[in-house]
Amino acid sequence: MGNVRLNAWVRGQVQGVGFRWWTRSRALELGLTGAATNLDDGRVEVVAEGPEESCRRLLELLRTGDTPGRVVDVTERWREYGGSYTGFVER
Repeated sequence: MGNVRLNAWVRGQVQGVGFRWWTRSRALELGLTGAATNLDDGRVEVVAEGPEESCRRLLELLRTGDTPGRVVDVTERWREYGGSYTGFVER
């Protein structure tokens, strides 16, 4: 397994509850780079890059329900690794 890019759109009560901070912490623990961004429609977009196994683990954590706020749905898209991030940021 090589490096990949995961785009995940998280729907629910995920803004203003520490969700992006929590996501950043989990991503850094997994050695991933990327960003967690609030969207105008109330969702949070998570972009994570790194080893596929680590990205899959982050996706699993997003879906567990053990996050700040309340996750209703997570939509995912897998892409080629871009290598454009250093660190993991909240936007």
